[in-house]
Amino acid sequence: MGLATREAYGEILKELGGKYENIVVLDADLSKSTKTAVFAKAFPQRFFNVGIAEQNLMGVGAGLAAGGKIPFVSTFAMFAAGRAFEQIRNSICYPKLNVKIAATHAGLTVGEDGASHQAIEDVSLMRSIPNMTVIVPADAEETRKAVAFAAEYDGPVYIRLGRMAVPDLFAADYTFEHGKAVQLEDGKDVTIIATGIMVGAAKEAAKQLQDAGISARVLNIHTIKPIDKDAIVKAAADTGAIVTCEEHSIIGGLGSAVAEVLVENSPVPMERIGVCDTFGESGIPSALLKKYHLTAEDIAAAAKKVISRKK
Repeated sequence: MGLATREAYGEILKELGGKYENIVVLDADLSKSTKTAVFAKAFPQRFFNVGIAEQNLMGVGAGLAAGGKIPFVSTFAMFAAGRAFEQIRNSICYPKLNVKIAATHAGLTVGEDGASHQAIEDVSLMRSIPNMTVIVPADAEETRKAVAFAAEYDGPVYIRLGRMAVPDLFAADYTFEHGKAVQLEDGKDVTIIATGIMVGAAKEAAKQLQDAGISARVLNIHTIKPIDKDAIVKAAADTGAIVTCEEHSIIGGLGSAVAEVLVENSPVPMERIGVCDTFGESGIPSALLKKYHLTAEDIAAAAKKVISRKK
C-alpha cells in the first residue's frame, strides 16, 4: 500500500515551496490532517492559519492571489466545497484568480467521521463553476505531479484528496497531462472509466473480467474538468459500452460528466458506480466501500451488465 494522497500533497508542497518563493499556504486549523504542517515547518513566514473560518480562508487566498502570490488553501473537502462555496464562486472563480484549493478527506473513506464529514458532492459543486479546473488524483505520484501542475497553471484549481492510503499506480517518471485521460489497460468489450481511489479498483475489476473472458479498457480520468472528450468518444466507438467509477455521488460527478459527453457525441450503454443519491455513515473505509457497492467486484458486475445491453 502506498501513501494517502493528502500525504503526497504535503510532501510536494514543501518541495514546491523551495522552488517558488511566491507560493503561500493557508489552512483552517487542520494543518496536521491536511499535511500543510509540513510546509509550515519549512516556511513558517509563508504559512497562515486563519482558524476555523473557511469562508475567510478563501477570501484571504483570493486577496493574496490578487497581490501576485500563488496561494494553496486547504481544509477538509466538506468545508471547502460546502461551507465556502459562495466565496469560491464569487471571490476566486468569477475574477479567475490564481488560487489552488487542495481539499482533503473527501468521499466515504473519511470513515468513522461519518456523513457530516463525507463530501460526496464536492466534484459536482466545483465543476459547475465557470473557470474552475477540477483534478482528482489516483495515487501519491499522480498527486505530486498534479500539484506541481497546479502551481504553474494560471487560474483556479480544485484538487480532491483523500484520507486513507491507496495503492501506488504510477512510477516516478509518470507525466501528468492536464485534461488528458490515461489509458491503463486496453480492451475491446467495455471501457471502465475511473477517477481517484476507484482507479485501483477499476484495474482489479479488469483482471477479474479478463479471467471471465471479457476484455476491458481502463481509463483514468484525473481531470474531471476540462474532461478528455476525445478519449471518451473513442472508447465508446471502440468498445460500445461504458462503466464509470467514482467515490462520489453519481449525480454531478464523473458519471454525469461522461454521460454528458456520450449523449452529445456517441450514445452507448452506460452504467455508473458511485454513491447512489444517499448520505454516507460512520464506519471502516473498506466496509463502507463494500456497503455502498464501490468495489472491484461491483465494477466487474456492472461491466457484465452493460455488455448485455449492447445491441
